[in-house]
Amino acid sequence: MIDKQHIGMQLPVFRATAEAGQLRFFAKSIGETNPIYLDESAARDAGHPGLPLPPTFLFSLEFQIPSNAWRETLGIVTSRILHGEESFSYHRMAYAGDTLQFETHIADIYDKKGGALSFVVRASRVTNQRGEHVADLRSILVHKNA
Repeated sequence: MIDKQHIGMQLPVFRATAEAGQLRFFAKSIGETNPIYLDESAARDAGHPGLPLPPTFLFSLEFQIPSNAWRETLGIVTSRILHGEESFSYHRMAYAGDTLQFETHIADIYDKKGGALSFVVRASRVTNQRGEHVADLRSILVHKNA
């Protein structure tokens, strides 16, 4: 089981820039057909300053975090993890070219199935380069314990 003493642990602050090519690729990958996510002219015609981030793109940016040392600290074995769920609360739009900052902490750790499964809840506050609150992310990692 994963020790609950890690609840509240702050992960290193992470910054990533949303690149237009990444946004287009992601939008096509998820089957997005709205042209505002694919064509800058269409985005501008719709009143956006550039390509907006597709709704779940922030989750994919989190995968770019350069270090997974936090997993080692918690005793998480990569081959034993499953994706539990994720949720998003948006506060403003983010666009291609924005530099987004992720401030993440371990919000909760709990067990199920008599300790066979541990659930690690991460919460992230995302702001843009102007310090504006873009979104709150919540993701749950499931760890199959030995």
